Amino acid sequence: MRNCLECNDKILGREDKKFCSDGCRNNYNNRMNKDSTNIMRNINNKLRKNYRILSEINVEGKAKATKAKLLSKGFSFEYFTNILTTKTGNTYYFVYDQGYMLLDNDFYMLVKKD
Repeated sequence: MRNCLECNDKILGREDKKFCSDGCRNNYNNRMNKDSTNIMRNINNKLRKNYRILSEINVEGKAKATKAKLLSKGFSFEYFTNILTTKTGNTYYFVYDQGYMLLDNDFYMLVKKD
């Protein structure tokens, strides 16, 4: 006899079944996939916030914004997911598929990666 990984009740049904119900499966996976530490949770929250800000300003897929505008919305320039340097030497910082590049006079070019 097999027992549920979440509640330890007996499992009926298929041989490879691990949970007694969808609720137990969801609870188990939510517990396993939650951010395990405050630092992970805080960094993920900052990345999410940066992504929302870039998406809100860059509706068309390409836009310009000032550093002051980004900062006023709470953007944190320290948090990004990857860096892309083009053949011409331009450096783009990306938060998932939303990117930005520093231009002159504290302006930023916002782009969306396809």
